[in-house]
This record gives sequence, structure tokens and C-alpha cells, in this order.
Amino acid sequence: MVQLRLLGPVEIEVNNGRLLSLGTGRLRTVAAILISEVNQVITVGRMIDLAWDADPPARARGVVHNHVHRLRRLLVGQAEIATRGQGYVLLADPCAVDVNRFRYLVSGAREAEPRTAVAKLRQALGLWRGEALADVPGERVRRALGAGLTQARVAALQELGAKLLLLGRYGELVTELMAWLAEHPLHEELTALLMHALQASGRQAEALDHYHRTRRHLKDQLGIDPGPALRETYLAVLDGNPASAPPYAGRTPAGPGPGSGPGSGSGPRPGSGPGPGPGHGSRPRSGPGPGPGPAAPYGSGFPSSPPPAVAQLPPRIADFCGRVREIVALDQQLDRLPRPDCVVLTGAGGTGKTTLAVHWAHSHKDEFPDGQLFADLRGLERPPMRPATVLAMFLRALGVPEARIPETLAERSALYRSLLAGRRMLVVLDNAGTAEQARPLLPATPGCLAVVTSRRRLSGLVVRDGAALLTVGPFATEDALELLDNVLGRFRVAADRDAARALVERCDRLPLALRIAAARLMAHPDWSLGHWTAKLADERRRLQELSAHDADLAVETSLYLSYRALSSGAARLFRLLGLHPGPDVDAPTAAALAGRDLDRTHRHLAELGDAHLVEEQPQGSYVRTDLVRIYAEQLVAVEETPTERDLARQRLRDHTARYGPGRY
Repeated sequence: MVQLRLLGPVEIEVNNGRLLSLGTGRLRTVAAILISEVNQVITVGRMIDLAWDADPPARARGVVHNHVHRLRRLLVGQAEIATRGQGYVLLADPCAVDVNRFRYLVSGAREAEPRTAVAKLRQALGLWRGEALADVPGERVRRALGAGLTQARVAALQELGAKLLLLGRYGELVTELMAWLAEHPLHEELTALLMHALQASGRQAEALDHYHRTRRHLKDQLGIDPGPALRETYLAVLDGNPASAPPYAGRTPAGPGPGSGPGSGSGPRPGSGPGPGPGHGSRPRSGPGPGPGPAAPYGSGFPSSPPPAVAQLPPRIADFCGRVREIVALDQQLDRLPRPDCVVLTGAGGTGKTTLAVHWAHSHKDEFPDGQLFADLRGLERPPMRPATVLAMFLRALGVPEARIPETLAERSALYRSLLAGRRMLVVLDNAGTAEQARPLLPATPGCLAVVTSRRRLSGLVVRDGAALLTVGPFATEDALELLDNVLGRFRVAADRDAARALVERCDRLPLALRIAAARLMAHPDWSLGHWTAKLADERRRLQELSAHDADLAVETSLYLSYRALSSGAARLFRLLGLHPGPDVDAPTAAALAGRDLDRTHRHLAELGDAHLVEEQPQGSYVRTDLVRIYAEQLVAVEETPTERDLARQRLRDHTARYGPGRY
């Protein structure tokens, strides 16, 4: 069987034990990308984004195609690289990937008795041949693909240490840790673990010597003092107190997931590991149930009471329907190896992203037994929620006293991630405005998952943090009709099925618009569906009709929030598109309408696409829904002067006369 290795230099070993020659350039990078997401389709665009740190050259797409072709020839008879739509997929046994085998072994050690767990953990750690992706050129790809791998390795080593301490095998533990700390002398949690092992072996002086050596390294190289956990371990050893419990918590994260990459991104204080380390108060546990309580870097000793229950999810909607494709896609993200730490649900305002996220989160609470955090980031409102404010809320929910909450964003984020380490928690971040707003709130430990909803695609989280992306669009027609059935009753809808179908289309199959329409009909039980649908036929009043008494519950308000967040150039183009008569427009026509050059227009169209105000089609045109088109028509009539409107129409007529109605 072919062996695919990322835990060290990237290697592909075929049946006869021969290593394929991958060179030192981007062929190795493309191989690493395909291996990292085996059996998952990776678009050419994503491969380009990962393979080049700077702006990719114009020939980047051709370079990727050529490298994939070379890999196909190298893998003939061993594995298959298939073309799927706009991307490629490496089809292979997931267990052929060393990262997956590492995860399986660590997961199996979690519930095993200590001796078996030690064997599994040693086997897992033995898969490492150096730093992950050590010979892959490019910082961006190493961050995206190697995210969480180094942290997961350290977590496995800490768990191994906990088991060896339980078994009284102190000499073995000292040998393991000495080798690791020779390469990573700043790692405080592992230093504390070594001190416990040395103390248990009767080597108190050596334990104290290691503390002072680490303190000097931290001061000389980072300008900081040891953290509370290491200091408390030092005092315990100095006082001759026995290490009564292993210093690392019982549940080892199941495996690495995308995040900020090995050795990069936000996390615990410099020199610390991914989880609550020695002296943080975590004790080994057995059997199922919630994970260890929050670590206590803000206090002293072990916590005297369990952490507060955290269950912040809003209630789910009782008449939830449809979204089968999206739920299946979300479930598949949990089954990916390695599993992502973050999934972004993106889509236009009113598509029901929050409803979907909350429904799915409730359905999977059992997989996150340590709790669920929720925050509305209000990303497109003024002002949006500051990440530091949200972190303070999360820290209080996790049991941190108000007086112990750090002042700076970086310190709050580090403490938050330390508290989540070793636990299985679900974090739902609703209405994120930018990747920068969401990033400090992402967990940095395997076993946790963040679900982020946003009207933007948050490409920064996808590219830099390895987040998975799922687009939530309008309902399918049958799902939209099911929503009307659920709200209005099947008999009322069945009485005029044709009118119901027309109503669905005039609402663009948008869940928000459909619920507003259904609420209006519920308030007037004597209205027929045909009567209400006829009212929506008047485009001049459609947006006004699709509003509730609450100003926030209106399609026009939802569109305004997306429009207000645009740059001035993209907002102007969006308004002027209200003068274009058709549902779709190509870039040259949009450039003529705006009176701007093609490159700038492409950038503005991309911004509109990112906000889901237009949708780019494979052939290069951009499509708008009817409600978006109507909103643009209203904006251009109000915000552009008559002279500007006349000039734009004249530019459009001149362009059409010269090139025809469409030029792609």
C-alpha cells in the first residue's frame, strides 16, 4: 500500500519501499496539499493560494496543472488523482496518511488502560521524523497544512508523561523529556513535567536546576519570566511536596486540525504548549463525560470546584426544514482527517446561516460534552463587537474571575485558548464581519470546533487558518414550500399551490423573506395566497411589503447592512448596476456602466461577490437575485444625481452598440 507522510519531510513511499522523487520545489508543495486533504476535492484556486506566499504569477494555474500531471504519472498503479469540477482529489486509504494514523493512535490511547495507552502513544509519536512538512517551501502552505500538528505532538507527549507517572516509570519519562527539551528548551509545560518526574525519582536538585535553566532561557531569549504553572511546580519541588497527580489532563486531543500552523498564530504564552500543562490543576480522568475543567493560570493550586456549565446556544427553531445538503456537508467536516478547527458558513443576508448553525450545533452537542459558547459579533453593525469584549464574556463563562481577566487582546486570547486546551467545546461565532474579528476567538486545540457565520467569505480564515468554507444559498423550491407548509399549515398552502410557488419565487426563496411573508399571512388569516402574491408583483413596493414591524426584520434592512459595508467604489458600482435591465451582467459591460477601467471593475465585482450581492458564473457573468436588483434600482434613483444616471445610461448604450448586449 502507498504510504503518504507529512510528519517530517513530505514522502510518498510505494509498494516496493521506493520513495518517489518529489524534488525541492512546488511539486512537493502540490503533493503535500493533496495528501493533507486526501479524498477531499481541492480547487485549483485554493492550491494556488497555498502554493505561493506572494501574489501568484499569471501562469500559476498552468504550473499547478503540470505538477498534478507529473504526480499522476508517478502514482500510476499506486493511487489516483481525479479531476472533480474545478479541482483535484487524491483518492487513497485515509490510513495511508501518517497524520491520520497518528490521530487514530492518540484517540485510541485516550480510553485505554495506562500500559496500553503508553504503547499507543509511543507508536503515535514514533511516526514523527522531524518537524511537520519540514521540506515544503513556503510559509503560507506550512501554516495552513501543518496547523495544530506540532501542538498535537506536544499534547501526545504530555499525555504519555501523565501515563508514565501513573505507572511509576519515572526513568523512562525523564529520558523522553530530556530528548525533547534539548530541542525545545523554552517549553514550560514539559519542563514542569520533567521536574515532577525528577522529584518523584528522588532527584530534587536536578529538578530545581532545570527550573533555573529554563528561567534563564526565557529571560534571555524572550524577556519574560516563567508562567504561574512552572513557578508553582518549582515551589512544590522546593518545599519537597510530592507530585500527587500527573500534571497533564486526561483527555488528549483527538488529532490535529487546521488553524494557524505549527509555531505560529495566537496561543498560550511563548514557550508554552497547547494545553493546560503541569501545575495547571488538571487531573487524569477515566470513562466518558466532560473533559477537564479550565486550567487555572490565574489562580493557585488545583481548582476546588468544577468549572461552570457552559451552554450558551440560543434555542433552535422548532419548524426548521430543508438544508439537507448543507447539514451533510457540515457532518462531513467532522469526519475529515484531519478535522478542521473552524467551519465558515457564508451567504447573503437572510439565507438562514444562523438558524442552520444553531440547529446543527444543538444536534451535535453530545460530541462537545465540555460545553458550547455563542456570541453575536455584529460584524456589519456600527460598532461591531470587539474581539476583546467577546473574550472577556467567554472567560467569565469559563470561570475566570473578573479581576483575573487580562487587559490586552493577545493575553485574553492566550488565556482563552489555554482554557480550551484538552477539552471538547463548540464555539459558534455569529455574524462575523472580518477574519481579523473572528481569529482571536478561534480555539487552537484539536477536539474543539468553531462554526462562524458571515455574509463575507472570510477568505483569510480559509487560507491562513485552514477553515472549511460552506456557502448557504437560497432554499430549493420544495424546501421553501415546506417552510410555508410548516408556518401556515398544509391545507392553506395546498388550497392554492400555484400561488404558493409564485410567492416563493418572488421572495427569491430567501428564508428571511419567506418568514416575513408567512408572518403577514398569519396576521391576516382571511387573505388568500393569491392576494398576497399579487401584492408582491409590484416591484416598486415589494421590499416595503417584505418587512415586519421590527425594523431589523426586513429584507431591505438586511440588504442595507451588506451595502453599507462596501468600499465606496464597489458601492457606486452596485448602485449603477440598478440601471442595467437584465439579471446578469459581464465585467466589460459593468466597466462601461461605471466608466472605470476593467481591472478596477473586476476588483469591485469581486467585492460584491464576496458580499453575496452578485454571484459569479462559470462563463464570467455576474448574476443578481430579483430582490437585490430591485434594491439597487431604488438606491441609484436616490443616491445618484440625474446627470450621473444619464451619463451611465449613455455609456451603457455606447458599449452595447459597439460590442452587442454581452461581451465576455
